[in-house]
Parts: sequence; C-alpha cells; structure tokens
Amino acid sequence: MFKLKRFVLPAIVLLLPFLSAAQAVIDLNEVIRIGLENNYDLKISRNEQQISDNNLTLGNAGFLPSVGLNSGYSVRENSSDQFPAGGGEAVTTRNSVTQTLDAGLNLNWTIFEGFKVQTNYKRLQELKSVGELNTQLAVENFIADISAEYYNYVQQTLRMRNLRQALNLSRERLRIVEARYQIGSLSRLDLQQARVDFNADSSQLIQQYEVLHSSRILLNEMMGTGNVEQHFMAADTTISFDPMLSKPALYDNMMKVNTALLLTEKNKVLSELDLKTLQSQNYPYLRLNGGYGFTHYDYTKGNFDKQRTWGPTVGVTLGFTIFDGFNRSREQKNARIRIDNRELQVERQKLMLQSDFANMWLAYQNNIQLTNLEKESLENAQINYEIAMDRYKLGDLSGILLREAQVSLLQAEQRLLTAQYRTKLYEISLLQISGRIGEYLSAH
Repeated sequence: MFKLKRFVLPAIVLLLPFLSAAQAVIDLNEVIRIGLENNYDLKISRNEQQISDNNLTLGNAGFLPSVGLNSGYSVRENSSDQFPAGGGEAVTTRNSVTQTLDAGLNLNWTIFEGFKVQTNYKRLQELKSVGELNTQLAVENFIADISAEYYNYVQQTLRMRNLRQALNLSRERLRIVEARYQIGSLSRLDLQQARVDFNADSSQLIQQYEVLHSSRILLNEMMGTGNVEQHFMAADTTISFDPMLSKPALYDNMMKVNTALLLTEKNKVLSELDLKTLQSQNYPYLRLNGGYGFTHYDYTKGNFDKQRTWGPTVGVTLGFTIFDGFNRSREQKNARIRIDNRELQVERQKLMLQSDFANMWLAYQNNIQLTNLEKESLENAQINYEIAMDRYKLGDLSGILLREAQVSLLQAEQRLLTAQYRTKLYEISLLQISGRIGEYLSAH
C-alpha cells in the first residue's frame, strides 16, 4: 500500500509571510525626496550646472582687461676688441660682466571688437539657461523613472500577495485530497496531481520573491541610500491612477514648457549668437595696451657701475582684416545654414512630441478601459472559483477542473495588475512630456 508522505514546504515559502514584518513603510513622496537629495546622476548634473553658472562672468565674456606681472634676471659676460677707424691703438675689453634685473606690469584691454564681447556675454547667459534646463530635464526623467519603479515595486508586491493566496488555495486543496485519500475516496493520481500543483505554486512564489527583491534593490540604488539591500514596504497597497486627465491641458502645456523642446529652442538661439560672433569680424578692432617697467643694470667695467631705468608705456592698436581668403564669408554662410538646421530641429522636435503624445494618450485611454474590463473579469473569476470549490468539497467536481478555476482566478488577478500598472506608466509619461511630472512630488 502506498505510504502517505508528510509534505514539507521549502523554507523560503514558510518565511515569505513574515518577510514584511517590522519593515519601514515608505511612500512615493519620500522615495522621490530621498532620490532628489542623494541620486548620483542628479548630483553630477547639478555640478555641471554649477560650471555653467560659474562661467557667467564679465571677465569670461571679455569685458575686463588682463593684467600681468613679469620679472627677470640675466647675467652676460663679454670680451671685445675695438679698432679705431684712423688706425690708432686697439681697445680691448676682457671679461666684462653685465647683470640685468627687470620687472614690469602689463595691461591689455580690447575696447572694441565688433560687439563680440557683448555677444559672448549673451551666449554665456544662454549656456547658463541650458545648464538649468539640463538639470531640470534630469530631474524630470529621474522623477518619472523612480515613480515607475516605485509602482513596479507595488505591482510586484501585489503579485506576491496573489501568488501567496494561490498557494494557500493549493494547500487547502492538498489537505482535502490527503484526507480523502486516507479514507479511500480519492486515488493516488489525484493526490499526486494536487502535490504537483502545490509545488508549481510554491515555485512561482519563490521566483516572485526574487523579482520583488530585484525591484527593491533598484529602488535603493536610485535613491542613493548607500545600502541597496535595505528592506522597506511600499505605502501604496493598490495602483491608482487619475482617469480624468485633460488632453487639451496636457497638450498645451507640452507645447509651452516641455524641457526637451525648450533645449532645442535654446540651441537655435546659441547658433544665432555664433553667427553674431562671426559677424564681429566685419568690424575693426581697437585694443589698449599699457605697462610700467623697471630695469637695473650692474657693470663690472665701463664708465658706469650701475644704471636704472623706469617709467610707463601706453599704446593703442587699431586694426581691420581686409582680406582673409574669403574664410569670413564662408564661415558666416555656414553659420546661417546651422541656424536653418536648428529651426528644422525645433519643428522636428514639435512633431515628435505630438506623435508621442498621441500614442501615449491612446494607450492611456485603452488601458483605462482594459482595467475596467479586467476588474469585471476578476469578479467573475472569483465567483467561478467559489462555486468550483463548493462543488469540489461536495465531490461534484474533479481536481483538474478546480485547478482550472484556480488558474483562471490567478490569471485574472495578474491581468488586472498589469492593466493598472500600464495605465499608471502612461499617466507618468503624459505628465512628464507635458512638464507636470513634479506633481508626483507635491501631490503626496
């Protein structure tokens, strides 16, 4: 006679119900706040912005003069023979040493260079704005990414709950089968099938724990907590979304404040300033230079032992490039072409945004409808399983048909989660593309 074996659950399955005990609870607002403070990519982006801010100075633009201080010391030894023109006695000098010490203060200042300096300053202002926009874009992308991963963590947690419930259902079925097998009302085949199904559900639960663990590690990495294995629970127990987003409001906002579009427009402005910089070569330039020098000489031979000279020097330089091989004209033509390309890039970016928005909005609406449909399917699957279990307990339904009802219930739960999560992702994408992703930080 077949001996009934005591069924031993894997240790991880036994521990799963208790893994969430005594863990910190964290909501989306806290996840975003911690990430904004600690994420390394954002720190790098902010440092790059600081460089752009530091570059915005009058000196970097060329408004201010350059002043330099220099000094030097030299020793020269000479020997010479001098022969008078009238044929007199030659004058010989041997080992004459001259020591020279000099110091000077120099100033150079470009007073006018065809408005190049003013254009440089405007360009630095635009680069500062580009740095701010790049940081803003990095922040928006980060909020969208970490929000999506947070809700993925919620989704995987709910999947874990569903699989745990499915395992409980399989455990109850196995208990019933074992009891009936002992009294001889069910066959060994029924018992083996119940155990196979129970093992399959246990396997899915263990695999789901790995998926959940990976999502939590990724969230810790994005938050920059320093401990990627830190355990916590999501405050959200469902994936909720706003089904009442306004398409016109989102679209208008996108065309006005989308960060990627603003960056493309800034690139066009920078190209226009590059043209103005090149056009400055069409004007003459005026430069001021001045200085103050001091020189001290020491002689070992001659009429003087020492000599000192000092005094200021001032001068101006006025110049104009008459001909440079037509390079100036060529560069300016190319700059105008770059401006045209930047304009085309702006229009292309607008078209891409419109296309992305249309796809996102359609997917968002479809997934809302799909979510409502899956809710109805889940209700029917729950009723179907309850009926099947009642019939199974009465012996009016086979184990295979009960398993089908159980699998249908789990699939309905998982499909609903998928629909809710996908709807949330499209909501995040719509708010991101319209420049409203920051609402996730202020709304919680």
